[in-house]
Amino acid sequence: MTKYLVFGHKNPDTDAISAAIAMSYFLEKQGEEAEPVALGTPNDEAMFALNYFNCEAPRIVTTVANETSKVALVDHNEPQQSVDDLKDVQVDYVVDHHRIAGFETAQPLYYRAEPIGCTSTILYKMFVENNYDIPQSIAGLMLSAIISDTLLFKSPTCTNQDKDAAYELAKLADVNLDEYGLKLLKSGTNLGSKTESEIINLDAKNFEMAGRKVRIGQINVIGFDDILARKEALLAQMNQEAAENNYDLSLLVITDVLESTSVGLVSGIEDHFVETAFNGQIVDKQIPLVGVVSRKKQVVPQLTEAFEA
Repeated sequence: MTKYLVFGHKNPDTDAISAAIAMSYFLEKQGEEAEPVALGTPNDEAMFALNYFNCEAPRIVTTVANETSKVALVDHNEPQQSVDDLKDVQVDYVVDHHRIAGFETAQPLYYRAEPIGCTSTILYKMFVENNYDIPQSIAGLMLSAIISDTLLFKSPTCTNQDKDAAYELAKLADVNLDEYGLKLLKSGTNLGSKTESEIINLDAKNFEMAGRKVRIGQINVIGFDDILARKEALLAQMNQEAAENNYDLSLLVITDVLESTSVGLVSGIEDHFVETAFNGQIVDKQIPLVGVVSRKKQVVPQLTEAFEA
């Protein structure tokens, strides 16, 4: 029996890591052999959750076809966000909460995508539907993913399903949801020791919009002063990587997790689409994104619409 490799998107965040671990356990409960892997080093927040619940980080892979013929994707479906040799393996499962773009298979598969705040919420529902118990450590990771993706229920992507799942998972994980949630969110905001390249790529994804190559990164902070003091260096790095990778647009969304608002740093030849998308003005390569906290719901759809108008 060929083992499934289960993984989230490149530059893995808390949901990508947690969902891969949870989905692997789910597949094993169904009689399959499965291993969670990661397409990069988990970010600080994900590592905080892994350490808190005494879970080992998945091993990092850059290719999968050399190990297996079948895979399961979580927290993504777009090929440019996935493993480089995805075309060389069979995708049998996708569990996701993002838009579907550029994805197709030659055979039927299990595909579950729901417009809710977190992939781990969908996985929680799958466990409940199958009457599978969730181990305490995995419950803690799934809870962490929901907290992260919904910014402790402040994101517009958050649904009652996410809240209900989080409260149940908090019981299984034996943690105080609010206290743990704040610790988790704060764990991902310490950027002082990171290079400009690390910062802009911590949680960055590529998107195709009307034939253009768009790079959108997002980082969480508490207060904007420290990160904006590095603005020129960040923009210089964004410009360099945009040139190296042929990005038509690069946008770094900087989100204050306590105030639930953002600013954007903009690089690339198509920056006017950012002004159209957010009905604002770019001044010195910076644009206010008032009330914006969700890339999935408040950034990607608006930019896509602007490009396709």
